[in-house]
Amino acid sequence: MLYKTRGLVLNTINYNDKYLLAQLFTESFGRVTYMVSKARGKSSKVPKSLFSPLAILDMEVEHQSNRDIQRIREARSDFYLYEIAGDMGKTSMTFFLSEFLSRVLKDADTSQLLFDFLEQSVQILEMTDKSIANFHLVFMLKLSHFMGFYPNLEEYRENNLFDMINGEFVHYQPLHNHYLNRYDSKALSMLARITYENMHHFVFSRQDRVNIINRILEYYRLHLYDFPALKSLDVLHELF
Repeated sequence: MLYKTRGLVLNTINYNDKYLLAQLFTESFGRVTYMVSKARGKSSKVPKSLFSPLAILDMEVEHQSNRDIQRIREARSDFYLYEIAGDMGKTSMTFFLSEFLSRVLKDADTSQLLFDFLEQSVQILEMTDKSIANFHLVFMLKLSHFMGFYPNLEEYRENNLFDMINGEFVHYQPLHNHYLNRYDSKALSMLARITYENMHHFVFSRQDRVNIINRILEYYRLHLYDFPALKSLDVLHELF
């Protein structure tokens, strides 16, 4: 059957000389793998140039629940990413976030609230003219709401430690090894107040930001099965 849906591009991989496989998180079906022709031409109804990281597409698709790879009949851009394409910092951010989402949303089912959050985040990244050095910090924390393990960052007290298993600050050393030291715990507590609107006001040293990102990724790794290291992280560390 044919359906209309929107989708956010997570990644693409070469399948053979004629086709590539595009993985998208869709509004109607969750994460889906689509086969896309590499053929060029103005007459193409599904140009492969549309499938850049985090692109948001309007699509007409074939969907059969018993099929691993689906097909797209028609596709067009729903929101053009002109600023992202022309800004090295924003481009690098989208590559990191698309790799991150590819790992996190591996088995994600359909969710309108999650799709709306992803769409809004991409639009903010495209349109903001403020610093995006902390954008991924906000994104990763907000996404954990939808994954079911958002940490409680509101109850910080001086000299607390952050328990990464239970996602909360504690005043004693946990019986396991997955906790942050007092310095990193205090830095993490600052994120309770950070939003897309005020993220440019928060100033971290490069080393502090690297530590925070690594701790957030470790937190995801503890709460998700099979979450490997991200290849694009080193590039992001160089820029921000």
